[in-house]
Amino acid sequence: MSSGRLVRLALALLALGTAGCGRADLYAITRNEPAGDGAGSGGTAGSGGNAGSGGNAGSGGVATGGSSGNGGRGGSSGNDAAGAGAAAGAGGLAACPPTVAPVGDSNQTVLVDGTMRSYILHVPAAYDGTKPVPLVVDFHGVGDSGSSERSDSPYPDVLDPEGVVMAFPDGMKGPAGTAWNVGPCCVANVDDVAFARALVAQVRQRTCVDPARVYAVGVLTGGGMAHYLACRAADVFAAVAPAAFDLLAENVAECAPSRPISVISFRGTADSRVPYEGGPSSLVPGLPLTFLGAEATYAKWAELDHCVGPASAPDARGCSGYSGCDDGVEVILCSKQDGRLEPGDPSVAWPVLKRHTL
Repeated sequence: MSSGRLVRLALALLALGTAGCGRADLYAITRNEPAGDGAGSGGTAGSGGNAGSGGNAGSGGVATGGSSGNGGRGGSSGNDAAGAGAAAGAGGLAACPPTVAPVGDSNQTVLVDGTMRSYILHVPAAYDGTKPVPLVVDFHGVGDSGSSERSDSPYPDVLDPEGVVMAFPDGMKGPAGTAWNVGPCCVANVDDVAFARALVAQVRQRTCVDPARVYAVGVLTGGGMAHYLACRAADVFAAVAPAAFDLLAENVAECAPSRPISVISFRGTADSRVPYEGGPSSLVPGLPLTFLGAEATYAKWAELDHCVGPASAPDARGCSGYSGCDDGVEVILCSKQDGRLEPGDPSVAWPVLKRHTL
C-alpha cells in the first residue's frame, strides 16, 4: 500500500474515532411501512453535530430580516437528547441516505420513553433524494390525528412542488381526545418535546433532510405545540408557524429559547375556542389554561427575540411584523378580522420560514 493511501486511511480512521455517537442513538426506531400496514423491525437513530450558520433573511412585506443566527446544540436534557441528531454539521448540510425514500405517505413509529409513537411521513414526488431538503413537522389540533392533519393541512399543496418532506405526528389521548402536552394542557405525563426530537432524528435517517432547515407548524393545540417547541427546541427547529393558539400564562415565564427564533402566527379575531384577547379557557376538561392572547403573545416573542422599534402596520393580509430582532429573525402576527379557527396560510408562512436556518 502506498504511503499516500496509508495517510488517507489514517485520517479516515481518525475522523471516525472523533465523530462518536450521540445520545440520540438510544432511541429505538422502526423501518418504513406503507400507510395502513404495521411497523417493521428496529434500528438506531443517528446523532448530529453542531449547527452551522444560517442563510440570509430577506426583506418582506411585513418585516425585514438580516442573516439568521447560529443554531445551538441538540439534546438539552433527558429525553430531549434525541435533538442531537437534528443539529447541522459544518455548512448546515447532511449526507443523503444511500437509498431514496419512496414517494407517498407511509406510517412510521418511534419508541420514546418506552412508548411507541406514530406519525405519517410524506415524501412528495419532487423529492429525489439527491440533495438535502427542508422538513416541516405539522401538528394536528385537539381530537384529531396525523392522518386527519395530512388530509386537512394546506401546507402540502404549497410545499410539495419544492420537494419538501413533511411529517404528521399523532398526539396522545387526553381528556378531550388526542392532543399535545404543552405544560398545563392538554395531555398529562407525556414528553412531546422528546417525541418531536426523536421524530426529526428518525426522518433524517429515512430521507435526505437538511438539519438546518427543520420547521414546525400546527393548528389549535398543534399550534400550541409549535410555540412550545420554539421555547424548548430552538436547537432543532429553525422557525415555527403556529395557528389558532397562543402562549400560555401558566408557563410563559419558562419560555427560554436557546437562540433567537422566527415565529409567524395566524389568528382569527372571532375565534371562540381561543379568544383573541386571551383569558382563561376550559378547552380541555380537567386541564384549564389561560391564553396570553394574540397581541400579548406577539409582543412576548418580540421581547424574547429582542426586537427593536414598533411593529409594522398590518398589510393587505393582516400581517404585521417586527424588524431589528436579534440575528435577523422575524416575529410576525397575521390576524384575520372576524376570522375563527385559522389554519394558517402557507403561501404567507413558507416564504418566511424558509428564509431562516440554524
